[in-house]
Amino acid sequence: MAGKMTKSSGRYGEWAFLLGVILALIVGLFSTQLGTSSAYVFGVLVILGVVVGLLNIKEKEVNSFLIATIALLALLNVLDPIKTALSLVPEVGPIVADWLSGFLGALGAFVAPAALIIALKAIYNLATE
Repeated sequence: MAGKMTKSSGRYGEWAFLLGVILALIVGLFSTQLGTSSAYVFGVLVILGVVVGLLNIKEKEVNSFLIATIALLALLNVLDPIKTALSLVPEVGPIVADWLSGFLGALGAFVAPAALIIALKAIYNLATE
């Protein structure tokens, strides 16, 4: 029963996912202008991630979702060398580096809570089988 969802809850999860990705893109584009309001935006991304984790990922998608999340979060660990390399490109390099950093950071804030929920569900399912 825990893995089943109604058609309407699936729609909420789809909208939460779409909104989270769009918001992460916007954060990336305007990351240098957000200032202190970024904490609120990241809070919204975390909440959307929780919604996606609860409503959107089906049992057959768990492994793919968790592997993709691991890849994304690993990418965040090597972001500094990428930003350094981009800063060597005159004029556009630092702008692209800021955008990429903002986008990936926001995407990580969105995906990590969903991954936590999915991982906990998977562990629970394994433990109860």
